[in-house]
Amino acid sequence: MDEELYTTVMLTIAQGFEAVAAIVLVVGLLFAFIVSIRQWNRTKSGSAAYRLMRQTFGGVILLGLEILVAGDLLRTVAVAPTLDNVLVLGLIVLIRTFLSFSLEIEIEGVPPWRRAMVSGATVIKQAQDQGRQVPAAE
Repeated sequence: MDEELYTTVMLTIAQGFEAVAAIVLVVGLLFAFIVSIRQWNRTKSGSAAYRLMRQTFGGVILLGLEILVAGDLLRTVAVAPTLDNVLVLGLIVLIRTFLSFSLEIEIEGVPPWRRAMVSGATVIKQAQDQGRQVPAAE
């Protein structure tokens, strides 16, 4: 495969990752909204529905960030592995890691190193399971 074709294919795949991340964010927002509406219908508690929506969408954002990092890694390593590009990638990964930690602390209430590591998909699954639980009679 000649170098120009390889570069084009890798850039297209990286753009595919970015498109998937955007789709995950849009569909995830709709999913978080639906889950929180179901929670509100079950419990009639706006605060419980709001917490569940924040938790669910926070997990969606984490998942989207993970997918975007994968696309950035592919673009940098496979397409143009220059020192400048690797440094920019490092900065992007550092910023996204900080955002991920901040989101995890916001969602879980504890720093990630104080509990088992979870991914964005795990947080979404936990939120979905929580939304399916039948509330205790008050």
